[in-house]
Amino acid sequence: MSDPTLKERLAAEMTDALRAGEKVRLGALRMLSAALTNREKELRHELSDDEVRDVAAKERKKRAESIEAFDGAGRRELAEKERAEQDAISAYAPEQLGEEQVDGLIEEAFAATGATSEGEIGALMGFVMGKARGRVDGKVVQEKVRARLRGSGSS
Repeated sequence: MSDPTLKERLAAEMTDALRAGEKVRLGALRMLSAALTNREKELRHELSDDEVRDVAAKERKKRAESIEAFDGAGRRELAEKERAEQDAISAYAPEQLGEEQVDGLIEEAFAATGATSEGEIGALMGFVMGKARGRVDGKVVQEKVRARLRGSGSS
């Protein structure tokens, strides 16, 4: 028997969360399931595991943005709920790259594009984000690229 698909795993996890009475986790998994269904309707085909990971990465990013907003507004209880949801969804999203891996991709982007100015940030970002495929936050990459450009511009 083959390994279950991510969608099959999701269905099983939703059942487990329901039985265990884990309301926040169940809610997060149901939202992910709804997002997957919507994406399938858009594309008019059943999602592959890679497509499921892409949708899960977008959902994880939404939670990260909400956490940032709630923390900024001093709403810790709402931020904690979003963190719990993010943890439940993260099992389906691509694993995030480590800082060294991100730095390596940025170095590769500079070597490949030959970029030396802020005007070329789009080419650098496109290169890194294309290679990372949802496994890194674009804001982090942008900050690192800008810092590197400022550092190399002043030397």
